[in-house]
Amino acid sequence: MNESEFLALAEAILDSIERQADAWFEERDIDIEATRNGNVLTLTFADGSQAVINSQAPKQEMWVAARSGGFHYRLKDGKWLDTRSGEELAEALSRICSEQSGTQIVVEPLPVR
Repeated sequence: MNESEFLALAEAILDSIERQADAWFEERDIDIEATRNGNVLTLTFADGSQAVINSQAPKQEMWVAARSGGFHYRLKDGKWLDTRSGEELAEALSRICSEQSGTQIVVEPLPVR
């Protein structure tokens, strides 16, 4: 995939996560604030902790920084997989958001094309 294709896909991923976070707040009354600044999406939870999701175009990766650590995801076989553990991005975000919000959250599958 070329850089412009990656950037469009990264934008769609960040849009999807932001929409989901807004829905958790509005529909489930989960205290999460989603703030977007370019290719960086910050989720701030009630306890003040944050999860930061951003794209890294030169590496064609999505990066996540959270209380549990920093993670890099690369598209492989139609899935965004952690470059170390192999965990899928939506599963990881579900775990991270659930841990940091104290409420079970499931992140819907994210765009891959």
